[in-house]
Amino acid sequence: MLITYEGCFMCATGKPRVRYEKRDRVAWVTLDRPEAMNAMDLQMHTELADVWDDFEADDDLWVAVLTGAGDQAFSVGQDLKERAELDRSGSHRTTFGSRGQPGWPRLTERFDLSKPVIARVNGYALGGGFELALACDLVVAAEHASFGLPEARLGLVPGAGGVFRLVRQTPLKTAMGYLLTGRRLPAHRAMALGLINDVARPGELDECLGGWLDDLLASAPLAVRAIKQAAMQSIDMPLPVAFTASYRWEEIRSRSLDAREGPKAFAQKRAPQWLGR
Repeated sequence: MLITYEGCFMCATGKPRVRYEKRDRVAWVTLDRPEAMNAMDLQMHTELADVWDDFEADDDLWVAVLTGAGDQAFSVGQDLKERAELDRSGSHRTTFGSRGQPGWPRLTERFDLSKPVIARVNGYALGGGFELALACDLVVAAEHASFGLPEARLGLVPGAGGVFRLVRQTPLKTAMGYLLTGRRLPAHRAMALGLINDVARPGELDECLGGWLDDLLASAPLAVRAIKQAAMQSIDMPLPVAFTASYRWEEIRSRSLDAREGPKAFAQKRAPQWLGR
């Protein structure tokens, strides 16, 4: 179980798998198993579920940064040692999606998460780690970062959305090549394919990330939520349907004080003061 303490989540049953901190409108979510290259076990998924619940509910938080502890890995995905032990014990084997498993709905299935999440990738993002990055709204990676979905080589499938998102986010032949072979993508290749937003030179990852955070926090939080929801909800709609669909966060934004503050600040030649309401 996770309990809050001075703005951070701590695990009441042992060493936490996730560090969660709140600073200046930003939720910092760190996968904290560097000794296992931030592999995700069931305890980590359970902790993350509480983190994402809290992030969505806290109106003082406008954006989240998801990263991995250390400089070797963002995450190498599922803890396969734990998976092998679960298989030996006869536990239900995983397939597509995480319904019925600890931590559901996981970030990869939180389709209604209204706030932006940035992945800060320093090192390997493999398997479920890559799937987490694919589920984020923006991705900033170090130059040495490496992405891949090796599940086919392990007799598994990319069940946390890798199959579904990669074919949507890259050309079909490109996606199939990486899905069926488990080949890895260096950061610059992922950038060329449009899978990540920025590649940082050595020692400049946090500076690069900070630039994106500054720009996000300069934007009105309700406008960001409205745009994200409309973009994701309408992605498979015919264009005429998208224009006439109903978007909850746009309805909230359109009636907000911030909707008046932006034009008012522009007319007065000053920086807007967003209230988030």
